[in-house]
Amino acid sequence: MKIAVVKETFPGERRVALIPSAIAPLLKAGCEVLVQSEAGQSAGFLDADYEQAGAQIIADRTAAFAADVVVAVRFAGADPDSLEHDLPQLREGQILIGSVDPLGHPESVARVAETGAALFGLELIPRITRAQSMDVLSSMATIAGYRAVLLGALELPKMFPLMMTAAGTLSPARVFVIGAGVAGLQAIATARRLGAVVQAYDVRPAVREQCESLGAKFVELPLETGDSEGKGGYAKAMDESFYQRQRQLMSEVVAENDVVVTTAAIPGKKSPLLITEDAVKGMQPGSVIVDLAAERGGNCELSQPDQRVDVHGVTILGPTNLPAEVPNHASQMYAKNVITFLNHLLKDGEIQLDLSDEITRDTLLTHDRQVVQSRLREILDLPPLENNEPTEESAEEPASESGSSKNEESN
Repeated sequence: MKIAVVKETFPGERRVALIPSAIAPLLKAGCEVLVQSEAGQSAGFLDADYEQAGAQIIADRTAAFAADVVVAVRFAGADPDSLEHDLPQLREGQILIGSVDPLGHPESVARVAETGAALFGLELIPRITRAQSMDVLSSMATIAGYRAVLLGALELPKMFPLMMTAAGTLSPARVFVIGAGVAGLQAIATARRLGAVVQAYDVRPAVREQCESLGAKFVELPLETGDSEGKGGYAKAMDESFYQRQRQLMSEVVAENDVVVTTAAIPGKKSPLLITEDAVKGMQPGSVIVDLAAERGGNCELSQPDQRVDVHGVTILGPTNLPAEVPNHASQMYAKNVITFLNHLLKDGEIQLDLSDEITRDTLLTHDRQVVQSRLREILDLPPLENNEPTEESAEEPASESGSSKNEESN
């Protein structure tokens, strides 16, 4: 069986789906590995590194799609411009594995289904114990949370740590992290390592202990949150009256802080509005907001995707693909997720689809020229398939993870 790695074409995407050290396990499993020339170069992995690991370097993307299995960081809706080029090359029985933003671009999944190729969306890996090492969202959210704090620190006209110097004492920066999923927890840990005083908030009271264990003070708002946690420990979307009250209470906490990192995103839906323009006006001049949910509307009313907005003396950043800014380690983590997932599917050197298995079933989007994921069929207004069990809607505060959409979209 031939497995090919394609070079990413999405603007600004510097990650690669497999790194050289990931080649050996596939060779051991009896597979042949093809890598498009310069696929890993932006992440620091040269063609010579892949060749030394046992992979074959091929000239272009077209040659890669001749393989039985094609892996990428982005496919379909996660790279819609390349979809037009890729579709004519897809064929019956071929397998595609990558991040595809299925809930954001369900029509792209439907187009892949028409080709007969089987498409796996790694954003949909279930959060169960045996799938932890395949969890792309968690891997990329870790990087997004880390990077978000560094961006805030660079923009803030203060240093983060408490410093006692001959010129006087410098008070520490104050950081408020909204959302204590993977990205939020990493943001807390990074801000604390830099010396900031950190507060954290999440609609799920159960995460308080995790926040406090990392050194953050957990902010309690007088809100009814009993139904705030869904399947897999994700935060659930709440109604607008809840968010309106939340915004009112949160504005006071936002005003007390120098840097605010927001991570509340809902896959396939508009991000909940948490910070209004009035709340921004209440912040001190020089303050910074890093909105990791900017791709789908943003948690801050003034956020713009991939833009820097300076308003009311506050800098608002809306990065949508932070993992691509740390491509070497992001690729290392992504490759580990992909290799583990491939090993889950491989039996005797061939891909075997066991649709009774939760991991395979939940990530498989197209099969036998049909969209087989029940949530996507509902979105596309398609009738249910027989024996296609629906998966409960889940949404973390978050990905992203692009960041994945780009921040791998339930971070």
